[in-house]
Amino acid sequence: MIPALREIAHRILGRGEGAITVPPFDGALKPNQVLESAEVVAEFAAAEDLASDGSTLYVADGQLVLRFDGSTTHELRRFDAPVTAICVLANARLAVALDGREIRVIDLAGGGAEDRVYSGPELHAINALAPGDADTLLATSGSVTESCAEWARDLMNRGRTGRLLSISLSSGGIRVVASGLGYAFGVVTAGATTTVSESWRHRIVAIDGDGGVRPLLDHLPVYPSRISAAAGGGFWLTAFIARTQLVEFVLREPGYRRRMIAEIDPEFWIVPRLRSGESFREPMQGAHLKTMGVIKPWAPPRSYGLVVRLDDDFTPLYSLHSRVDGHNHGVVAAAEVGDGLYVLAKGPGRLLRLSLATVKRELGA
Repeated sequence: MIPALREIAHRILGRGEGAITVPPFDGALKPNQVLESAEVVAEFAAAEDLASDGSTLYVADGQLVLRFDGSTTHELRRFDAPVTAICVLANARLAVALDGREIRVIDLAGGGAEDRVYSGPELHAINALAPGDADTLLATSGSVTESCAEWARDLMNRGRTGRLLSISLSSGGIRVVASGLGYAFGVVTAGATTTVSESWRHRIVAIDGDGGVRPLLDHLPVYPSRISAAAGGGFWLTAFIARTQLVEFVLREPGYRRRMIAEIDPEFWIVPRLRSGESFREPMQGAHLKTMGVIKPWAPPRSYGLVVRLDDDFTPLYSLHSRVDGHNHGVVAAAEVGDGLYVLAKGPGRLLRLSLATVKRELGA
């Protein structure tokens, strides 16, 4: 009852979730062009996720899982459905989510072991995986109604059906740890704490074993996505799209959203995208206009690229940007290998590599 009354009050007073204001990129999130100037080491047609054991990088691309050796990709496995998430498990195993509805655990050691298959009605729109304890695999489900590819429709319908799932690797049992999340997209564990990205609420939350939710980092100017552990402690957080006042306003106009969804090609909805600038019919907001052939880097973003370095307490330390006038947008995954950070910009389908030593020197981190 109290949350419902609070939501009504927010709508009337224009505060909380009823506000259309967007926090600025400030402090540790101060913009730069580090991500835009990163080295492009590979390009893919349908890249989705990255995973690393610290020495080897794995890439999910369409129906393939690839191994990247630093200069070339090698096909590791081909499946009959698109791969929506991957993660490395102990004992040289890789967990692979297929079409968001099935999870397989494959043997990387090449011992000929058969895949373990996990399925059930709880598995829907699985978009991120992470190891839990020795017998547990954690997964986030963005929505129980929309597929992974239909995330924009879930945003426009103000979806609140995301879930955190716990899967027993030995028995195959699947347990819903938390539900009612605003598009769960990314999970990581540190000790006894499980942390999840809640994209539509622009925050990172800790979830306990009983499903209790506690915000760790909120009021972000972006929609956060996957989280991965950093080798030196702390975490890498990616953001696949950025917030704008126009989208925040549309989200509070149910009649407009219903007509837009029913009557307009989804490509031209007023909604953030993983890439932009490809059609003159794209919706624009205010300064999102080219002047003398140039778009300003501070214009309201239809697409954006961002990686945030977090410390052990999920406090931002510094960030890597590809601003509005850049191309490395739609960042969905980051993983460390050796002394380098690999970043997947899904918008242009690029795998980026940055030297961590260079990044720290340039940013004074």
